[in-house]
Amino acid sequence: MDISVVIPLFNEEESLPELKQWISRVMDANGFSYEVIFVDDGSTDRSWQVIRELKEADPEHVRAASFRRNYGKSPALNTGFNMARGKVVITMDADLQDSPDEIPELYRMITAEGFDLVSGYKKKRYDPLSKTIPTKLFNATARRVSGIRNLHDFNCGLKAYRADVVKHIEVYGDMHRYIPYLAKLAGFNRIGEKVVQHQARKYGKTKFGLDRFVNGYLDLLTLWFTGRFGKKPMHLFGLLGSLMFFFGLLAVIAVGATKLYHMHAGHPYILVTDSPYFYISLVLMLLGSQLFLAGFVGELVVRNSPKRNEYEIKDTIEQ
Repeated sequence: MDISVVIPLFNEEESLPELKQWISRVMDANGFSYEVIFVDDGSTDRSWQVIRELKEADPEHVRAASFRRNYGKSPALNTGFNMARGKVVITMDADLQDSPDEIPELYRMITAEGFDLVSGYKKKRYDPLSKTIPTKLFNATARRVSGIRNLHDFNCGLKAYRADVVKHIEVYGDMHRYIPYLAKLAGFNRIGEKVVQHQARKYGKTKFGLDRFVNGYLDLLTLWFTGRFGKKPMHLFGLLGSLMFFFGLLAVIAVGATKLYHMHAGHPYILVTDSPYFYISLVLMLLGSQLFLAGFVGELVVRNSPKRNEYEIKDTIEQ
């Protein structure tokens, strides 16, 4: 099979028939073998009934799954990835803001140009400034932290993947914003971008609020930490803890030595416990000890993890 189109959705009953018809028209015009996988993320409208009707009308090309309740876009995508059978997987939103006309070129970039992942870039957006300005800041930060400098729109729903990519990454929580970063951490480094058409929403309203920007930065920090220190937490916590304890110890010695010097020289002096630097030093030593112990506990957790020796193997040569 050439293409699997994965569509996560939540309360999009109006747009689904039009979207399915549009996708089928593009696929048939280009002679692709394909499947459309709808993942209903616990919709409370008639979305699942509409999907059943689409399945009855085209049983060969429609597959679907429905959650009992709303879990989020990332679990829906992960479910769709597990179901996908095509050699190229295309993801798009169900609100008709992503154009299926982009599919042939995305497919070509994966199959002919050898990209592992191609992310859409909505260069011209039909969104209010309250959404576009925070999005630009968010994408600039994501480029800086992830090191994927050629992407301008990490969160674009329209993306194409080689099948290997979606089978080797796990999308959880709200990590759908960082699928290119997840792919890079899994060893898929050929990541491209294509300017795509962004259309104004035709039905319903957006399902995302401003809290996604706060959650997005927290998720980005999580990925950065797990990517760099997930298998070696002592390298971070142990280093920070050791440095804090060392500077705290030096400060305590300095406070004590200062008192002894003034005593020996016959100068007025204050008690060590009357000096604020003494308590600052103690806090540094305590925090340093706690950070070091956190790293030690992290190493014990990693050592006992069943996945501690799981690595992404690209290829093997055997006799």
